Order: sequence, then structure tokens, then C-alpha cells
Amino acid sequence: MVAGGARPGAGTQSLGPLLNLRLAQPETIADLRHLPDYAGVTRAGDVVRIGAGTTHAAIEDGAVPGRVGEIMATVARRIAYRPVRNRGTIGGSLAHADPAADWIGVLPVLGGSAVAIGPRGERRIPLAGFVTGIFETALAPDELLRAIEVPVLPAEARWGHWKFCRKVGEFSKATACVLAAPGTPPRAVLAALDRPPLVIEDAGALLADPADEAARIVAGLGEMAPWRSALAQAALRHAATAAGAP
Repeated sequence: MVAGGARPGAGTQSLGPLLNLRLAQPETIADLRHLPDYAGVTRAGDVVRIGAGTTHAAIEDGAVPGRVGEIMATVARRIAYRPVRNRGTIGGSLAHADPAADWIGVLPVLGGSAVAIGPRGERRIPLAGFVTGIFETALAPDELLRAIEVPVLPAEARWGHWKFCRKVGEFSKATACVLAAPGTPPRAVLAALDRPPLVIEDAGALLADPADEAARIVAGLGEMAPWRSALAQAALRHAATAAGAP
């Protein structure tokens, strides 16, 4: 929320339902879609910058270049339905911080930063720590999410992504993503568990023994329903197995 009872919005695919249910009643909605450079993708050196207003559909259709673009396109095409992807934005999804949202469980594994803008200018927040709780982020009250910056990946980078949805288009009940790139420790994220995403900065043990390490990681999260624990373990196991494949 920003000053004067206004609520920022771009695709409004999350804000719209909140308005319908009267869970959000802002005096004004500030449309961000026409801000300069709010949408679009650029590459500078070894960094790809994705404007917060870039739609899931644009990412699905190949707007992000290279190996990181291949990974993101695969994720984007499984977000909800095409009409939702036509309007929903990567920045809106990340800033809304629904723990079951797709980008919450994928962007931290890519590394890089969220670029916030406010009265003091731009600042960069590591994606691994951007989501701090359910619908809570590291953005200050007077900041907006302007862009996401992720490093360019080599063509040899391997990855795995697995999520469980009871039907196509539904929010996930468990999501895991694992990335193994040459020269850096493999990373993993476990998300969609009604808590902030778990970011594993060195997932080497998970790649070496997906089943046992997934069970150990999930056991360390504390008490959860047996079905949720089983799904979380399956997500990590499947993602790690896919990332470990040559």
C-alpha cells in the first residue's frame, strides 16, 4: 500500500480477486503498466534484467534469452491459464508473495536480485531473501519492485522443476526447483508449503542422494500433515533427479 490509500497494480491478477472479495478496498489503484522500462527484457554483460511488468506470457514466448530463458519459459507455460499469463506479471507475482506462486519457488534458485525503487533510488535485494513470510517481502513500505536481475547461465546448466497441482491451472501444493551450473554449488528451493520458500545454497547432498536427503530436509521443517510432507519430499526428489541427469 502506498500513501493516500492507493494500491499499485499492473496485471492485477492477484489484486482483482481481492477486490471482488472485499479483502482489499483501496481508494485508488495506481496503474504501473506505463512506467518507463517497467516491462521488457535487456541483457548487459552477464546479467539479464527483466522488468517487473513483464508478463508470464512474454516469458513463455521467449522474451528472456539464453539458457535462463529456456528455464523460465518452461515454468511460465505452466502458470495458471493463458488468459491469466497474458496479464499477470513476474513482478506482481513476486511482490504479492503468495507462497504457492510459481516464481516464488524458482527465482531464488537462479540467484540474482530484485530491484526495488523508492524515494532513495534503486536498491538490490537478493532473491534468496526477498520473500520473508506469507504475503510479506523485504520491500520497504515506500518502495515498488521495478525489475528482477538474474545471471546469465551457461548452456551446460542442468535444472529440475516439479510441482504438484490437483488440476491444471491450480496453485501448487508443493514445488521444488534445483539448478546445477558448472563452477558453482548446486542450489535448490522448496516452496508452496504455507511458509517462506526454503532456499538451499548448497544442494550437493541432495543431488547425490535425492531420496534420503529430501526426507532429511523435510523432517527439519517441523511438524506438517503427512500428505504435505510426502508431497514436499516428492518435489525435492523429482527436481533433484532431473537436475542430476546428464
